[in-house]
Amino acid sequence: MAASVFDSPLFAHLFPTGEAGRLFSDTAALRAMLLVEGALARAQGEQGIIPELSAKAIQRATMEIQIDPGAIARATGENGVSVPGLVAAFRAEMNAPEHAQFVHWGATSQDVIDTGLMLRLRQLLLLAEQDLRDIIANLASQAKQHAQTPMAGRTYGQQATPTSWGAVVADWGYALCDLVEALPALRDSSLLVSLSGAAGTSSALGPQAAETRAALAKGLGLNDPARSWHVDRGPILRIADWLVQVVSTLARMGATLVALTGTETGEVRLGAAGASSTMPQKQNPVAPSALHALGHQVTGLRAALAPATSHLHQRDGAAWFTEWMVLPQIALNAASALQHAKSLTKSMSPDTVRMAATLNGGLGLIHAEALSFALAAKMHRPQAQALTKELCRAAQDKGVPLETLAREAHPDLSKDLFDPTQALGLAPQEARAFAARAQELK
Repeated sequence: MAASVFDSPLFAHLFPTGEAGRLFSDTAALRAMLLVEGALARAQGEQGIIPELSAKAIQRATMEIQIDPGAIARATGENGVSVPGLVAAFRAEMNAPEHAQFVHWGATSQDVIDTGLMLRLRQLLLLAEQDLRDIIANLASQAKQHAQTPMAGRTYGQQATPTSWGAVVADWGYALCDLVEALPALRDSSLLVSLSGAAGTSSALGPQAAETRAALAKGLGLNDPARSWHVDRGPILRIADWLVQVVSTLARMGATLVALTGTETGEVRLGAAGASSTMPQKQNPVAPSALHALGHQVTGLRAALAPATSHLHQRDGAAWFTEWMVLPQIALNAASALQHAKSLTKSMSPDTVRMAATLNGGLGLIHAEALSFALAAKMHRPQAQALTKELCRAAQDKGVPLETLAREAHPDLSKDLFDPTQALGLAPQEARAFAARAQELK
């Protein structure tokens, strides 16, 4: 097995990452850092900090030169950071020492690495938003179509009261809508440029350091933090937490779908995938299981990222290295969850016959709450609850439907009391409200 399922050809279709997978390769990281170096040179050239001719040469070279990650691996191991090797290799490839001397002027490795990371995270968030919008649209379609399709609601894995399939998918969709709507603020607060020099003081960047940072931010389409954030990993954690919330919501959906597709339940169909090697009657819930597993993994990854906030003084190697090891896994975990959810929400469908059979089975005990409130109109609430419990026990002991026993004792009960379509409460409204909200996101 490969060290990471996200980099494995064998597991590429079990844990797909889509376009986001390309953002977290060594080549992508170096390409992003070179873009930062080019944008920095351009900003400094326009300010007259470095010769404008050199700035143009540097920026042009960053668009043309490719650095082999393997070629700077030894230097990265020796320095604990990739930028010194990258800058040295880039200067050599430029073959123009009169211009190359101005590469990386006044910056520090962390400026380039963090800003390059932000360029990749910006693209990751864009891809995630597109996937989320597709997922929300798929869920909204089902919520609208099945707003009044009754099914058994369950708590603690047991039947509770009736709900609708539309309301179930709306619950997932509402959470995803919240995440999409949180993106503008997340981008504003967290997609930041970094340019603060060796110890966060910008001393080597000269008197125009703040202006240079602002120009770099504008050139790259990032936000200017107006400060150093070398050891304040809040921007990273906010993005990571958003990704974790995405996965957690989709994992919750996956776990419920695993239960709803089981042989004993069988209330949701997933499509053609999930064959067993030995049992032809089975259709395993592969995609929901993958979502559930990704939820387990991302919980551990988020915990592992926590020490990355504990930088000692003005930079800490161990904390920074921890971030490098964990953050890409969180990003790819989220990308994989989104790929599965996008496909799953498009192919899944409710088995309304099985849903109805579940509601009509179980001796009608799912209507016990409604019965207790109907009886409460005739007697004190505690007495109504006690009587309902007695009737439920009698139904189970005798194998007689609860409705039969209840009507024998109280013939005047409403004829709709044991009709699941009349016991949905606000479920249909919530399903339709979600569909409307999803439409507004487009």
